[in-house]
Amino acid sequence: MSTHPTHRASFEGQMTPEKTDLLNADLERLFYGYRAFTSQPDQMLSPLQLARVHHRILYFVGRDAGLSVNTLLMRLGISKQALNKPLRELQAKGLIEANTATHDKRVKCLALSPSGILLEEQLSSSQRTLLGRAFAASPESEAGWRKIMSILAAEPQAPAKQ
Repeated sequence: MSTHPTHRASFEGQMTPEKTDLLNADLERLFYGYRAFTSQPDQMLSPLQLARVHHRILYFVGRDAGLSVNTLLMRLGISKQALNKPLRELQAKGLIEANTATHDKRVKCLALSPSGILLEEQLSSSQRTLLGRAFAASPESEAGWRKIMSILAAEPQAPAKQ
């Protein structure tokens, strides 16, 4: 099998109206699927005056307690400026704690507070449930879905603006 960039180049060269129509339908499924995936967390975040960026921060800090702000920036693929406001809001609401690293006083390490752990669990469990139901409805598609998501996640991103 060819490598991903070569495969992409050959696929783009073979674009036909039929393939374009299929890919447009796939885009619609992706948009509608993402809407379903984010709907329940959005409803939980709204009364707290929080948004999806806050959920992403809570999720990644929850997966790796003690991670540095710089590591979080790299995982989210955003600038310090873009992270600053939502991170401060989460700290002000007592959902995230920032402590100085023991190995380097210049490094801030992040962790969820007990209320942050609870909120992150509520937000992400609704999404795990949705994914679980989808995989149960089509178990033969689960590995393919993971492969496609891995390919998309590996695509180069535009550098974050500083």
